Amino acid sequence: MTSPLRLTQYAAGGGCACKVPPGELERVLAGLPGGRAGDPGAEGELVVGVEHGDDAAAVRIHPAADGTGRVVILTTDFFTPVVDDPYDWGRIAAANALSDVYAMGGTPVVAVNLLGWPREKLPFELAAEVMRGGADVCAQAGTHLAGGHSIDDPEPKYGLAVTGLGDPDRLLRNDAARAGLPLTLTKPLGLGVLNNRHKATGERFDEAVAVMTTLNRDASLAALRVGHRAATDVTGFGLLGHLMKMMRASGTSAVVDAAAVPYVDGARQSLAAGHVPGGSRRNLDWVRPHLDAEVDEDELLLLADAQTSGGLLVVGELPGHPVVGEVVPRGDHLLTVR
Repeated sequence: MTSPLRLTQYAAGGGCACKVPPGELERVLAGLPGGRAGDPGAEGELVVGVEHGDDAAAVRIHPAADGTGRVVILTTDFFTPVVDDPYDWGRIAAANALSDVYAMGGTPVVAVNLLGWPREKLPFELAAEVMRGGADVCAQAGTHLAGGHSIDDPEPKYGLAVTGLGDPDRLLRNDAARAGLPLTLTKPLGLGVLNNRHKATGERFDEAVAVMTTLNRDASLAALRVGHRAATDVTGFGLLGHLMKMMRASGTSAVVDAAAVPYVDGARQSLAAGHVPGGSRRNLDWVRPHLDAEVDEDELLLLADAQTSGGLLVVGELPGHPVVGEVVPRGDHLLTVR
């Protein structure tokens, strides 16, 4: 279904670029009680909490009859329209929400819809198309989609709350990076500037839509098969922001080879034309005190570009995907870009 209405015009931001700035978010979370691995007073054992800004929470449940342990992995993600086509927006939002479970090395089992809709502004039939896109991606992932919650909202918003399962001894974590290992990126960057250009001009970028609707399932399974233990997905905080969080949590630093990083077609032209999301600039400002850069500002903006449903950043090699840097012992800077 192609809508004559441009959904991106009904929201101030778009996709993961409208996240709360990372520095501001961390200050707020630091003042809240609980939510950290090992905290007493709740059922189950919280294995991964908020302390390292990981992609999802993980709670150990009772051992199975065969003695193996399991963790329940929980996450939620929703955002305003990143593209004008309602079905594509639904697919992108669903793939993005499922990605947090894949980024932890888990398997998504069940999801529920999260929908905010301006009923007086947009036909509810468009909301049905959005949810149809989400349902199709969940079906592709083999994940049950059962119900959800909706509200009347001044801006359209859509996403999923997702529950998955994983092996507590084989999770992909932010705090498990080790010096001497390469960094692999499984999707190209540049989605933020292309989505911002789409919002401004209405141009459609088929490659960007294809990248954003591709599940991170295969990359996650490949990382687990070869025994990797550290990964994150690259979304609203950009490659530099998510990599910095991983290095900080792991007590390591990283060197990024800027020339090895892949981009979707049109990303550099979109940057040159000024289509830079505010979230990308905020990301770069956040990491700059921890960054030693030997490249120009434009290159740094692309590396900090706020992605929506981006790829996995894996500590270790994955066949078929580019190595974009390496983990090194903790130095004067968390990140070096060459």
